[in-house]
Amino acid sequence: MQAVDKEVFDKVLEWLTAGQSCWLATVVATWGSSPRPVGSLLACNAQGHIVGSLSGGCVEDDLLEKLTNGEIAADKAQFFEYGITAEETERLGLPCGGHLSIIVEPQSANDLSIKQFSLLCHTLEQRNCVQRTVNLTTQQTQVSPVESHQALIWNQQDQILTQTYGPKFQLFIIGAGMVGKYLAQMAQLLDYEVTVCDPRKEMLDQFEVTGTRLINDMPDDAVRNHAQDPATAVVALTHDPRIDDMGLMEALTTDAFYIGALGSKRTSSSRRERLKALDLTDEQINQLHAPIGLPIGSKTPPEIAIAILAEITAVRKQQTTQVHEHLNKVSAG
Repeated sequence: MQAVDKEVFDKVLEWLTAGQSCWLATVVATWGSSPRPVGSLLACNAQGHIVGSLSGGCVEDDLLEKLTNGEIAADKAQFFEYGITAEETERLGLPCGGHLSIIVEPQSANDLSIKQFSLLCHTLEQRNCVQRTVNLTTQQTQVSPVESHQALIWNQQDQILTQTYGPKFQLFIIGAGMVGKYLAQMAQLLDYEVTVCDPRKEMLDQFEVTGTRLINDMPDDAVRNHAQDPATAVVALTHDPRIDDMGLMEALTTDAFYIGALGSKRTSSSRRERLKALDLTDEQINQLHAPIGLPIGSKTPPEIAIAILAEITAVRKQQTTQVHEHLNKVSAG
């Protein structure tokens, strides 16, 4: 199991290494009810094998037909749009008002392409960020590791696409128990960088989830040093207030976009009282999601992990929408 971007790049590298040419397509802009976000990837070869998705099925067949017939991106990278006319939107089954712009790049099985996709795959395997720049005017591509994730930039005037791949958000887990293991595995599929903190070394020694950063430290110190930014979600899962409360006490003073704690309604109520006694304000305590996760009736560790990730996703999407609405109001004057 792996994140979608890495799955796409792995397949492209597999094809190129085997001497097969292929295409890579990227969504660079959307309008209206687009099923996939900007940055979504799709790769396909001449045999019709598709990996990834641009629209959830609306345009993939049409794009594959155009590519294999040589109608677009036959020998160079090209900008292309779907949903320009109402007739096309209806024919392809795009949602009402849906419109997406894509960059389609033919990939040849040469040494440079294999080297660049090898670097992409290796960097993502290490859970690090890597940036790819495509210049449609010069038809040149550059790939280089970068420190952190950045939003996709499509400069239509200069015909340059710059996209960063790798973890966009961090999930900071307090407690190396069974729920944390399932949560770490699932979060990596959603491109989270996962950090697990536990002062109990014997618990960390048993936490065998590849790709996670393990910290054997007190949770308040670990949160202070590693989980201060607004791209981080903090979850406390030990059921031990001596551990969880220390991490939460610190996390509730940070810019973390989500903070949650495992426990029943009664346990959560008692926790809020303890946190209030530690001089946290009502506003800070109200940021806490406890009981953690969406109420889906979860009982088993994997079910609980699903509920937690679902709530984190909902909170993140809601905050992103609010930011976009605020920016639109500002730009409107």
